[in-house]
Amino acid sequence: MHILIIGAAGMVGRKLTQKLVADGALNNRPLEALTLVDVFEPEAPAGFTGKVTCLTADLSDAGMTERLIATRPDVIYHLAAIVSGEAELDFEKGYRINLDGTRALFEAIRLAQKEDGYRPRVVFASSIAVVGAPLPFPIPDDFHTTPLTSYGTQKAMSELLLADYSRRGFFDGIGIRLPTICIRPGKPNAAASGFFSNILREPLVGQEAVLPVPESIRHWHTSPRSAVGFMLHAAGIDVDLVGPRRNLSMPGLSATVGEQIEALRRVAGDKAVNLIRREPNEMIMRMCEGWAPGFEAKRARELGFTAESSFDEIIRVHIDEELGGKL
Repeated sequence: MHILIIGAAGMVGRKLTQKLVADGALNNRPLEALTLVDVFEPEAPAGFTGKVTCLTADLSDAGMTERLIATRPDVIYHLAAIVSGEAELDFEKGYRINLDGTRALFEAIRLAQKEDGYRPRVVFASSIAVVGAPLPFPIPDDFHTTPLTSYGTQKAMSELLLADYSRRGFFDGIGIRLPTICIRPGKPNAAASGFFSNILREPLVGQEAVLPVPESIRHWHTSPRSAVGFMLHAAGIDVDLVGPRRNLSMPGLSATVGEQIEALRRVAGDKAVNLIRREPNEMIMRMCEGWAPGFEAKRARELGFTAESSFDEIIRVHIDEELGGKL
């Protein structure tokens, strides 16, 4: 089993790599080789005895995708993206990376398939940003994709490409519409949704956090642990069961910001909650108006995808994985 992870230096990419190495196999096949790619060189995983190749690459560079698949990896995880806030601020960069880079990858696989029959499993990290207001609650699986951000538009277009290239037999693609991942470890990133993690992560270690939206904002969440689980499950799922609709809204947890804060209070007390500072941000509040409050995710659940059922659980996952199991 040879696995290519594009976006391997990101949070999900790092955790996915760690889990694959810990398991030592994927789809009941021993893991023999990893190719890890990002715009910043990923670190080789400790403890892995197979072949590891770490590359610095931009998918949109001419000839790069052909180079990445030259060794014909069995499974390709495409996690690389310009996140929502940055894609909104830098229109050209967002389309170059999120759409042009994705199509370049799909095209390289198609041409390789014509050459020697190469047909990998492609797991594409999409987003719930592919839908936009007005939205029902919960959002059904067959709800139309009408995004209200450039990031969501780029992901929706990539979903269509993935479905068509899969239909044509160029590869077996699965699109995973990730909920907002919470709590993200590390430092805040440029994602407009980053505050959902910030208001929990920083207070858990005694630091102040800024809340830019009202507590009434409701959104759809999952933990990094569940996101990795989605990726692993998608690599082995029977595509005949998935059918022609290759893009799946993942299960998650619907919660308001206020409910997040109350879960923080139950787990870490008033001292942590008092570190949250309200500072309204008009741009983020406008973006929030079109964000998904929650999904049925019936198809994904029936296909075996699972996630947390409470925000207390999501917070405790972070404490276990990032804080050594204690506050």
